Amino acid sequence: MTKHRLTPALSAPRVASALLGACVVLATGSVGSAALADSHTALNPPADAKVSTVSQNRPASTPLEIAAERLPKVSAAQVLDLASKQIGVRENSQGGGTKFHSWYMSTPRAQETVARDGGSVQDYANAPWCAMFVSWVGEMAGIRPTMGWDAYTVTHAKWFKNNQHWGTTPTPGAIVYFDWAGSKDLDGIDHVGFVKKDNGDGTITTIEGNTGNGNVEQRVRPTSQVVGYGYPVYAD
Repeated sequence: MTKHRLTPALSAPRVASALLGACVVLATGSVGSAALADSHTALNPPADAKVSTVSQNRPASTPLEIAAERLPKVSAAQVLDLASKQIGVRENSQGGGTKFHSWYMSTPRAQETVARDGGSVQDYANAPWCAMFVSWVGEMAGIRPTMGWDAYTVTHAKWFKNNQHWGTTPTPGAIVYFDWAGSKDLDGIDHVGFVKKDNGDGTITTIEGNTGNGNVEQRVRPTSQVVGYGYPVYAD
C-alpha cells in the first residue's frame, strides 16, 4: 500500500497543508512555446477531454499540442519503458535521497514552488516524491512541457484540466491521480503515477514512485480510487 506521510513542513503552515497528500506534483513555469500551457488560467476544457496524441491528420488545437510541435516525438510506450526502468529505485531511511529528489531540487521549478509555498529548496530532499518521479520521467523523455512538473499532485492535476487534457479514460501513458477515499474531487488527490494498462476488469496496471515501502513499483489499482487522468501529448 502506498504510504501516507506528511511532507516535512516547508517552514510555513500553508506549505504543510499544501503538501498533505501522500505524494506531491506540477505545473506552471514552462517557457517559450509552452508558456500558455503552463499558465494557471482556466481554458474552459470539456468535461472528458481525451487528447493524448498528436495526429498528422489534423492541426494542433490545445495548448499542450501546440507546445508539443517543438518537442521530440515521443510515444507513450517509450515513456512507459523509461518509467519501468526505474522500478526498484528506493528512498533512504529519511524518505528521500533518490535521483528524483536531487533532480527536482536542481530545477527552476523547485525555486518557483518554494516561492509559491514557502520554505526552502532543501526541504524537498526528503519530501514525498510520487510527483517528482512523474516530473522526472517527463523531463528525461524531453516532453516536460506537455507532462508538467511540480511537487504537488493537486496542482499538477488541475494543470492538465485547465489545459484541456483531463478525462476519465485510462489510456497507456496517461497520468493517473488517486484519492484513497474514493472521491472524484481534485483537491482530495493523494497520489499519482503512470497508467501502463487498462485491465478491463475495474483495475489498471500502473508504474508509481513513492509506493510500497518507498520504491518505484508496478502496481494494480482499482479504478474506484481514481480521481481522473491527465494526458500528456504523445506521438502517434
